[in-house]
Amino acid sequence: MSSSRPKVRIENLVKIYGDHPQEALKMFRNGADRSTILEETGNVLGVADVTFDIMDGELFVIMGLSGSGKSTLVRCINRLINPTSGHIFIDDEDVAHVDKDRLRELRRTKVSMVFQRFGLFPHKSVLDNVEYGLKMRGIETQLRRDKAMETLEVVGLAEWANYLPSSLSGGMQQRVGLARALATDAPILLMDEAFSALDPLIRRGMQDELIRLQDELQKTIIFISHDIQESLKIGDRVAVMKDGYIVQIGTPEDIVSNPVNDYIREFTLDVNRAQVLRTGSIVKQTIPFILGKDSVTSALEGMRDRGSATMYVINRENKPIGLLQRGRLEQAVREGQQDVTQIMETDFPIVHSSNTLEDIFHVAESNLPMAVVNRQGKFTGIVEPCDILASIGRLTKTGESNLDAMEPVTSPTKVAV
Repeated sequence: MSSSRPKVRIENLVKIYGDHPQEALKMFRNGADRSTILEETGNVLGVADVTFDIMDGELFVIMGLSGSGKSTLVRCINRLINPTSGHIFIDDEDVAHVDKDRLRELRRTKVSMVFQRFGLFPHKSVLDNVEYGLKMRGIETQLRRDKAMETLEVVGLAEWANYLPSSLSGGMQQRVGLARALATDAPILLMDEAFSALDPLIRRGMQDELIRLQDELQKTIIFISHDIQESLKIGDRVAVMKDGYIVQIGTPEDIVSNPVNDYIREFTLDVNRAQVLRTGSIVKQTIPFILGKDSVTSALEGMRDRGSATMYVINRENKPIGLLQRGRLEQAVREGQQDVTQIMETDFPIVHSSNTLEDIFHVAESNLPMAVVNRQGKFTGIVEPCDILASIGRLTKTGESNLDAMEPVTSPTKVAV
């Protein structure tokens, strides 16, 4: 779960490739588009005046097709590529303009990177590979060995410590690369198409592993991908790029539910909505019965007024503990029974707001409204079984679109959480 404090701030970032970037930059500032700049100067606009924040502890995905500028953007963050113009703030320090010594220190202590093709030393053991970054920082031998082994434990590869990378599968090698980045304890992790070289089944496993590690370690992760399904699965937020511009930034639910134009709509056309939408996005507010405060009679009156057949019972800590059925409540009132604990059902469906709709399909088979709780287990509302199908059906009604004709948003995108 990310905090509300930006860890990385990108402001008006521009990257132009070519022999005359300043001439091309002037043209860009005067309104020339990518194709005009290329035609008149031979320079390529890689990143086009991009502005956004990445929060501390956020898993932020930058997604786009080949040539969209996503890899250029992430490489500007650790200055593997120098920007032409703009600012990159890490913890309020503008790293776009620091000298080489400070940049070297930032790479050692604040920003680690995981590459697409693993980037392992084939002649070194798994353990030696993982401790390499610590060795470059001058960490004493035993300390770095201990830290490397500890990190291998985290990614489940401790028993492979003394093997060469060639002895491992592709997925295992990528976990070694991930462990090497994690071992440095850098708070920011850059991952450029880190899983794209893996077979589909292994890739899905690595996605799950990354989500698990992020829940445990809470790094600030900037993940590059060309795969929309992967982006929506792992990202807290997703930025979609086209021709150097950011077209849309939002949560996976935002991207799927509210595409800003046909370009985004085309990307999400074949996305399994049930795997993206969270229960919390369709929860309905309802008035529960508060144990120790409300009466059986008032509960029945409220249900009649609202035309509802059920009502959840919560305790003083706002946690659901039971479900009242209207018919049984009416009988209890007729019989003068006032102890709600003797009337309520304690076997009821409960789901978390972070569950995907796919996660709760089997729960919906009870045909009862599901109690939705947050991370603290507190009651936030209900989801009816019909709400799930209605949400998916509503989102799959898609009009005609023209992917090639759509232009991206050309003004800088500033994102607030």
